[in-house]
Amino acid sequence: MNATTPHRANFTRMQDSTQADWIGLIVPEAMKMAKSLPDRVLDHLKMLDGDFGGFPIDRYSHSLQTATLALKDGRDEEYVCCALLHDIGDTLGSFNHPDIAAAILKPFVSEANLWMVQNHGIFQGYNFFHYIGLNRDMRDMFKDNPLTAQYYAQTEEFVAKYDNLAFDPNGEIYPISTFEPMLRRLMAKPKNSVYKAALDKQAA
Repeated sequence: MNATTPHRANFTRMQDSTQADWIGLIVPEAMKMAKSLPDRVLDHLKMLDGDFGGFPIDRYSHSLQTATLALKDGRDEEYVCCALLHDIGDTLGSFNHPDIAAAILKPFVSEANLWMVQNHGIFQGYNFFHYIGLNRDMRDMFKDNPLTAQYYAQTEEFVAKYDNLAFDPNGEIYPISTFEPMLRRLMAKPKNSVYKAALDKQAA
């Protein structure tokens, strides 16, 4: 093995892995990968730059403008990061982009903010679904459901105050450098993950 070849485990079936493989090789590599997660997320977000999709501003500018509006309105960093990334799934989830954003944010945000991101598309639909033959009131299916009614008002507000208003070519847009430190802080440590207990032990 030369100096440039990474050290790897030797098993061919997961069931044959050992604690030494995990503690000595795999977990340290996973920790290094986790530290660079914000970089990969930011790189993916920037793929929306120049992607107009027929809208007045490109999707990257829309993401920045949504986050700008939320930050100027006094929202906390977690909420602002949700605003920043709410449409990051547009490149990979042509038919379910909110699910992609929610999957990325799930380990790091509250249940309420996660639900808001995952369902914002249906709430935004109030403003255009009727133009494409869909029910603009589709969001109301959540209003009377005791499991989701608690998140209805927050998601409705997110769309009305930020997402809906962030298509303005002349509107204020803060640079990504404003939000990058927030995103790095948010993603420094997961709140919700099946791996959280193991990660906490590694960090101790």
